[in-house]
Amino acid sequence: MPRARTEWRCSQCGQVAPKWLGRCPSCGEYGTFVEERPREDVAAAVPRTPVRLEDVRADAAARIRTGINELDRVLGGGIVRGSVVLLAGEPGIGKSTLLLQAASRLAAAGRRVLYVCGEESAEQVRLRADRLGADGQVLLLPDSDVAGVVATAAAERVEVLIVDSIQTLSDSQAPGIPGSVGQVRACAQALVTLAKATGIAVVLVGHVTKEGTVAGPRVLEHVVDAVLSFEGDRDHAFRVVRAVKNRFGSVSEVGVFEMTGRGLEGIQDPSGLMLSQRRHDAAGTCVFPTVEGTRPVLVEVQALVTRTWLPAPRRHAVGVDAGRVHQMLAVLEGRAGVRFGEHDVYVSVVGGVRVSDPAVDLPLALALVSAREDKPLAGSVAAFGEVGLTGEIRAVPHAGVRAGECARVGVQTLVAPASRAALSADGIRIVRSKTVAEALDAAALRSAP
Repeated sequence: MPRARTEWRCSQCGQVAPKWLGRCPSCGEYGTFVEERPREDVAAAVPRTPVRLEDVRADAAARIRTGINELDRVLGGGIVRGSVVLLAGEPGIGKSTLLLQAASRLAAAGRRVLYVCGEESAEQVRLRADRLGADGQVLLLPDSDVAGVVATAAAERVEVLIVDSIQTLSDSQAPGIPGSVGQVRACAQALVTLAKATGIAVVLVGHVTKEGTVAGPRVLEHVVDAVLSFEGDRDHAFRVVRAVKNRFGSVSEVGVFEMTGRGLEGIQDPSGLMLSQRRHDAAGTCVFPTVEGTRPVLVEVQALVTRTWLPAPRRHAVGVDAGRVHQMLAVLEGRAGVRFGEHDVYVSVVGGVRVSDPAVDLPLALALVSAREDKPLAGSVAAFGEVGLTGEIRAVPHAGVRAGECARVGVQTLVAPASRAALSADGIRIVRSKTVAEALDAAALRSAP
């Protein structure tokens, strides 16, 4: 028998090579080539008849609400029939818990839900369901064969299919072990075909790598209709579900949850919860109105500056990019005359929240100088604005939304960038600053020369 011909494909960019290569010549990644069996040549296809776009009928309201308001918000109002949603996150973050709660509420509403538990036995799922108080009408299928999953979902006429997780499924016709690039791609394609052919809404659980990206081939994110990122610190109670891709809704929405003994509960007022234990008379703290999607959330930025005797001072950041902290220290030294060379610097965003908003520059600068001078900000102060390398404070989007949220929770003073756009909020004093030095003087933080 002739040996079956194989080829090697890069799992990152799809580059094909006749033999294994340590480094991909296309994308430059190392160790990404996997062995696959090439697709056999097919005969000439028969021409199809195209359909006019105006003749296609689409039901805009064909959504299935999960019963979890924060999850429905991220999805754009619910799961669209016949769509495929990928929920990815770190191990232990709460993906299975959230989806089991969603399956329970869907079943309680009369929907037929099939929960494929490839990572757990039916008994283990039952124990977790008892703890969460889940509805017993959810159909469980502890199987890892994608052909059996597809056949069962079609035979049971389910409306929602939840697969936990896509890395545990296997296709007997595809090479490799479960979780490999070829297997994940083949199983995902089979489930997408099922969803489009039958109208079943499919939700997949995906793993992430140590870099935080979705594990498996990049094509997995392309073939699904929505990609949700489950973020948060396992040592804290807060979780954030963020839409990275959504063909049927906005990618500017986030859902905020709190992990409790009864599972994940949506937070209607995350700002009040984040600031509930804040000390107003402590130095090194500033309130920052960030915008997660279209929702404003107030978080507390804390800084601790202590004298060091080490030749290289420590710089440690939690919840904010360390490079941004280093940049702000350089700007404060070069443009505002505040020295940090003989001090250790520790920065943290309270609550386990990670902030990537560039408007965190100004509250970070105020917190750092407040800790350096050991002077608390007078009263309840919040700030936002991007700081450039020349010390200027640049305008950022959603200024009115940020100011409105600060006024709602009782902030007294808001330090904001100086721009031509009008900015006002009831019951709050707004201080406009052009440079970081002006902002420090307005907050009375810099010592007299």
